[in-house]
Amino acid sequence: MWNIAKGMLITLRHLFKRKATISYPEQKRPFSPVFRGLQILNRDEEGRERCTACGLCALACPAEAITMEAAERLPGEENLYREEKYAAKYEINMLRCIFCGLCEEACPKDAVYLSETFAPSNYQRKGFIYGKEDLLIPNPKDNPGEYWKAVGNRKGNKEQSN
Repeated sequence: MWNIAKGMLITLRHLFKRKATISYPEQKRPFSPVFRGLQILNRDEEGRERCTACGLCALACPAEAITMEAAERLPGEENLYREEKYAAKYEINMLRCIFCGLCEEACPKDAVYLSETFAPSNYQRKGFIYGKEDLLIPNPKDNPGEYWKAVGNRKGNKEQSN
C-alpha cells in the first residue's frame, strides 16, 4: 500500500512541473551559440559573391561533401564577383555533411557560413544536393530584409563586434 501512495505522489508532483515539450510552430527554442545548421554562401555588402573557389573548404571537409569548379571572371562582371576567380559550380551533398564546421573555419574569405537553419527534409536523394543557387544568400541591395534574415543573429553580432 505504501508503494502505491509513493507512486501516486510522484505522479502528482510531475503533473505540476513545467513541461519540457513546446508547441513547435508557434514557439521556437533559442539556438545554442555553437549550433551548426545549413551551409550558406555569403555575399559582401555590395552584393558580390565572396567565394573565390580556392577549394580549401572542400579539402577541409572530412566527409568529402563539397564539390566545386572554378571559373575566371569576364570583363563586365565586376559587380557579381569580388575576385578574378569565382565558383562556377558549388555543390554540397547534405547526406554526407556531418556539420562539423571545418569548411567554415578553412575559408579565408568568410564565404562559407553554417547558418541557424535546419536542413529541410526531402523524399529524394537529389533533393539533398544543394547547388550554388540554393546556398547563396539574397542580395543585400535588392532585398536587405531577407539578407539580414539569412545572415542570422550570430553572424550579425560577429560583424558588429569586429
